[in-house]
Amino acid sequence: MGVFFIRSKQKTAIDTIKDELKAKLNNSESHSLTKEEQGLLERIKRDTRELNKNNISRTKAYLDIYQKHPEIHWAFLGHMVSRNGGWNMTDLKGDFLTRLLTEKERNDYFTFLERGNWLIFQDAYPQLLLYSESLKRGKPLFYLLSFLNISIFMDSIWNYFWRRQDPYILTLALIINEQNYLEKRVIQNQIYQQDVLGTLEFKLQDTLSFNHILFPYRKKSLAGQTLHQFQSLHERILLGKRLYAVLFQNKDAFVKWAKDHHHTGSRKDYWPHIFNNVNEGIPGIPYQLRMNACKLKWGARRIYSPDLLSVWKNVKHQEAEKGDWFSDWQVLDYLSNHNETQITGEIEYEYCKTLERLELAALAKKVITLFD
Repeated sequence: MGVFFIRSKQKTAIDTIKDELKAKLNNSESHSLTKEEQGLLERIKRDTRELNKNNISRTKAYLDIYQKHPEIHWAFLGHMVSRNGGWNMTDLKGDFLTRLLTEKERNDYFTFLERGNWLIFQDAYPQLLLYSESLKRGKPLFYLLSFLNISIFMDSIWNYFWRRQDPYILTLALIINEQNYLEKRVIQNQIYQQDVLGTLEFKLQDTLSFNHILFPYRKKSLAGQTLHQFQSLHERILLGKRLYAVLFQNKDAFVKWAKDHHHTGSRKDYWPHIFNNVNEGIPGIPYQLRMNACKLKWGARRIYSPDLLSVWKNVKHQEAEKGDWFSDWQVLDYLSNHNETQITGEIEYEYCKTLERLELAALAKKVITLFD
């Protein structure tokens, strides 16, 4: 717990990182790669491509790295958040959203989610591999990050982590990095702005609090947080900090659950009493409300939540856009923990009410369609 509440240590860390960043920005010398370094970079790129096929392979890769290097807290945070990305993808083929959205809207949403999931992995995973290789060789190799199109911000952060082994600073820095990395490539992308972020359905998601990040633990138990302003970079970074606090206040329970439950993309992974990856519906039978106080009514069929690989094909992505996002020194302020308090992570009641609202919305949409 102490890792979240040491103010003087964070202040020193920020000053140290700022000094190193300034030195790197003022150093215009280029590094010539040796054949050995070229070979290492090619292996990292190849391994990243092979594991970046879909949400299932990415999510497992994060957990594998965390189990190998538990000091890298972000790897486990990335694993649990990536699970949520998979659940959101399969929701688009599940009971509710197939009634609420058109096929084009669902495909657009999937493209948006998949691109973000893919981009984060191809930026973050090479960093994790380079850290692992640095440990093997007993020396920091983070000067190679620029050859992987990683921000200079993370070069300084990894060097600081190598010396101080401060998992808090590293985790917050990776949260800052990944959200800034996504900002122009996805959030501000005109196509996604028009086809996804600007749609009425996406705005309704925010209004109805559909943006839950869930962390299952023990039998049927959930913790997590809700994001209400997805398009705000500031709010996404603050959410990442809250999620990290929730996850590592009860780390052992979450890690045990993750190890015991293979990620399929179906919400059956955490609530098999509510969801099923097999569609139990009967064609021709009118849709009826099934949820009451987060339980199925007597005799009601479970909510259809398919396995991801059974409903979405792997996507061939265009190369990630080049460019370093770092230009604002104020992002270093996010590395401090001022004004942070204990975060409970209570979310089950709010999530249950959301499921009920979704079901009501799906039923209302179905009824309206019948009278069109």
